[in-house]
Amino acid sequence: MTTLNGLLRSCTGEGTLPGAVALVARGDDVEVEAVGAADVHGASPVSRDSIFRIASIGKPIVAAAVMTLVDDGRIALDEPVAKWLPELASPSVVRTMDAPVDDVVPAARPITVEDLLTFRAGYGFPSDFSLPVLAPLFAELKQGPPQPQIVPEQDEWMATLGRIPLLCQPGDAWLYNTCSDIQGVLIARVSGQPLPEFLAERLFEPLGMTDTGFEVPAAERDRFVHFYRLGPEGGLDLVDAPDGQWSSMPAFPSGAGGLVSTADDWLSFGRMLLAEGTVGGRRVLSSAAVRQMTSDHLTASQREAGRLFLEGQGWGFGGSVDVEPIDPWNVPGRYGWVGGTGTAAHIIPATGAVTILLTQVELAGPTPPSVMRAFWSWAAGA
Repeated sequence: MTTLNGLLRSCTGEGTLPGAVALVARGDDVEVEAVGAADVHGASPVSRDSIFRIASIGKPIVAAAVMTLVDDGRIALDEPVAKWLPELASPSVVRTMDAPVDDVVPAARPITVEDLLTFRAGYGFPSDFSLPVLAPLFAELKQGPPQPQIVPEQDEWMATLGRIPLLCQPGDAWLYNTCSDIQGVLIARVSGQPLPEFLAERLFEPLGMTDTGFEVPAAERDRFVHFYRLGPEGGLDLVDAPDGQWSSMPAFPSGAGGLVSTADDWLSFGRMLLAEGTVGGRRVLSSAAVRQMTSDHLTASQREAGRLFLEGQGWGFGGSVDVEPIDPWNVPGRYGWVGGTGTAAHIIPATGAVTILLTQVELAGPTPPSVMRAFWSWAAGA
């Protein structure tokens, strides 16, 4: 069996990945490999403490923050969100999924906190990206690859969202992404704190996640990798540099994909979940909250409709939950997700393992690339 270092070197050696950091923790045994460079020029090597744009592997973190408010008794899973998000008090729904944006009917029931956490509020991406109602999500709300500095501020964003009809009735379908951004607004309004402050107070500080946030301070940008996408003619095109879109706090801190972090920071978060909400004897989340986060909440038909993203697995709060041993790395209860910036992070409660892969090349679509699959296979011993 190849080594983890050898696996990463084979992937970065192909020229499609400048660098990568991989971490596999099994209890106190932690194996970390950092291979390649922070940019295509190779001047600065990637290291264990390199900072990456983690995109959607921040979704479990934001869901955990929502659950701290549930633990506090400030919100309840079955409560309608309209009390804090009045823009969503009377949503309309397109008559059929392929209907024009103005062909709508009223929502059959209110959107609840749990709808947001399970991605069944009616907002988000289905498998067909050409549906008319998705156009304003991309054009007006800037959903898609993270672009922190071009997204409208929170109240403007919510006002726009309130004018966009739902794709499905609340509770009916699993739809990707948008609900995590709404969760971020919910946290800010319920707590009365900006999302970055709340995350820092309730999660990042107690967990020692010192490099996780929505911007990278100037003093730390020498550890911040460049970010690329595959060019149309091959090669890599620069999307963002260390002094780019994450160099200042955005007007809208995106709960869906705006965080930066390191492998060790996400490891701290993953270990907290494995410890049923505790770290160093301090309780961050209730054990009940962790169980709810890491349990599948979807029906079989909802999992099937979301197969493009979920590949047959389920969804908890903020991340996928393995329910079928489809691939060698699938273990029932495995929880985590992938990020469109080339990141992946999971916990495996059955074995007490945490697996993290951080790269710096944008995914070409919802399907995890070969480097992720190779890493998961390696971590599973397959």
